[in-house]
Order: sequence, then structure tokens, then C-alpha cells
Amino acid sequence: MIVGVPKEIYPGERRVALTPAVIPLLAKAGLEVLLEAGAGERAGYPDVQYQEKGAKILPERGAVFAQSEIVVQVLSHGANDKTGANDLSLMRPGQVLIGFLRPLGSPDSVQQVAKTGVSAYAMELMPRTTRAQSMDALSSMASIAGYKAVVVVANELPRIFPMMTTAAGTITPSRILVIGAGVAGLQAIATAKRLGAVVSAYDVRPAVKEQIQSLGGRFVELPLETGSAQDAGGYAKAQDEAFYVRQRELLGNVIAESDSVITTAAVPGKKAPVLVTEAMVKRMPPGSVILDLAAERGGNCELTRAGERVQVHGVTILGPINLAGSAPYHASQMYAKNLTTFLQNLVKDGKVRPPESDEIIRDTLLTQGGELVNARVRESMGLPALVAQ
Repeated sequence: MIVGVPKEIYPGERRVALTPAVIPLLAKAGLEVLLEAGAGERAGYPDVQYQEKGAKILPERGAVFAQSEIVVQVLSHGANDKTGANDLSLMRPGQVLIGFLRPLGSPDSVQQVAKTGVSAYAMELMPRTTRAQSMDALSSMASIAGYKAVVVVANELPRIFPMMTTAAGTITPSRILVIGAGVAGLQAIATAKRLGAVVSAYDVRPAVKEQIQSLGGRFVELPLETGSAQDAGGYAKAQDEAFYVRQRELLGNVIAESDSVITTAAVPGKKAPVLVTEAMVKRMPPGSVILDLAAERGGNCELTRAGERVQVHGVTILGPINLAGSAPYHASQMYAKNLTTFLQNLVKDGKVRPPESDEIIRDTLLTQGGELVNARVRESMGLPALVAQ
């Protein structure tokens, strides 16, 4: 089977779906790779490296789609809400599309992809199971985002992170609070600790306390009822507004004592909960920095503006978009490995395995035969369950 890698067309996107190192692994699985010319250049992977590993280079995007049975992308239509629709006319019935598609957040885009007749697999729907861990691209990208968040904050903060004893005396370490201890939050804790900051972290799920402490962070415990804070898949669940009001009230004192705050709290398919109010921002020391990793989903801070840098009450609030894409070389490397493992599981003996043969395939399959077929996404959109034929 032929796997096509078109160039990413989201504005400013520098990642690429496959890197040269995985081409031989795909070849062993019976998969041939076609690449749009220049697809990997912005990530640090020139065409010649792909050719050396056995991939073929095509000059035009349309040719990649036309000659490929499987098309792999980082940001497909849906996740690419700017220019992704340009690819719809290049897709054809029966073709396989794999990438980030934002299935729980872009219902219109999902229906548009379904109408093309492609069998689309959304990487966001990867189950949180041990067997699927090596295919979990969402976690891979979150790891990079958590690391980069700390680096950006360290550069923006008018203080240094570590304690230093110098000829001018001892400098006290900066205090950083991480809200949300998922993959991105845990990586942020580890990175901030390595840079010498005093790190505190809060998560609505008490089960992550040990993970935070193992990385050298202090777990912030709030007297809240959190028994329903996590779903069966390990993701945070949305709470009612009364819960968030009480949570903000209790978090206010912790935030007031912090030099910087990194927020990572997100609920799949929902608007990000507001955890940091303007009143809380006003209590922070002058020169403090808030970096909101949930900016694309509305933000955890009510003052966040997606893609912008704003200053309010002497505090800088950053709302970066696509932070993982700012480290394209390693982000592409990690994504390519996740994708390759997924392809090795999806394709056997030159054929795409049916969804009923494997839970990973079933859970990630989004559209097929002109219909939206994913049970989880149909439920989130209020659509009736499909009746088995």
C-alpha cells in the first residue's frame, strides 16, 4: 500500500507527519511512502534524507493524494481550521486519512470529512490503554508543550528560576504553580524543577498527587469533593459551576504567592474551565507571568487571548497556539513514531484491518462510507447510535 505525506498547510505549521527514520520500518510492513516535495524541510528533514531511506518525492500536493491509498497528516481538516478545507476536494471515497481532526470540537468539519467518503482515523481518539500507549500522539505533543511552556515562561519572567549564591548575595528561587497535572503539566513540573524553581501543582484528580511529588513538586490540596473528577479513560471530567466557583476561591491564595502560573486544564470536547479570574491576577506580584496552555479552547484564565500576549495589572498573560509545533524536529520525530506504530497495527497483509478486529482501530475510526461512525463522537454531537447491519 502507498502512504502519502503532504506538506502541512496550517499557517506557521512546521511539523511533518513522517520522518526519514521510520521509512524502513514502514517498508517492512509493506508500505511505500510518497512525500510532497519540501514537506519535511521546515522540521529539519530535507527531501534527500527521505530519498536515501527509500521514499519517493512528488512535486505536487494533488499527486500525493491521487496516488496514495493512505494519507497521513499532522493537522487534517478540523484540527486545521484555517486552510484544512482546501484538501477536501483532493480526498476520494475509500481512501484512508490519518491525523489530528479535532473530532470532539469541530462537528461541522467532521461532517465535511465524512461526505468525502474517506475512512478517517483521528489520533485524538486513541484509547488510554497500555497497548495504545506507543501510538498516543496527543500525549507526545502534550509533553513537548509542557516543556516549551516552562522555557517560554523562564524567558518572559523578569526573575531567574534557580536559587543562586553570588558575590551580591543569595537570590531566592522563583515560585511556579502548574494547574493541571496531565501529561503537559507533569512535563512542566519536571522542567521547572530542573531549572531550579520551587514548584507547586494542583489537579482536580487526587490520584496524581504521587506523580507530582515524585517530580519534586508540592501537591496543592484543596478541600473539594473530587470523586467524579476523572472518567474511565483517565481524562478529566467537567464539573458543575458551583465546583469551579469554590475551586477559584481556594486557588486564589496559592496563585497570589506565585511568580508564574502555567495552566493546562482541559476537558475533551468542552470549553476549558475558567480557573484564574481577573481578581486573582490582580493579586499576583508585579512582573508575574501566566501561560495558558488551554488558550485554544477558551483558556483557563479569563483574561487569556488565544495567540496573543497581553498585560493586565502588571501581569503578562500568554495564550500560545500550537506550542508543540515550535519544536518541530523532535515533535515530528515523536509523532512519526506514534503514527508508524499505528500503521503497523492498522495494515496487515496489504489490507486495512476492519474496526471490529481491534479496539484501537475501532475507537480511532471517525468516518467511513460517507458517515460519521465513531460512537463516542456521535454521542457528543447528540446523534443516535448507528444500528449494526
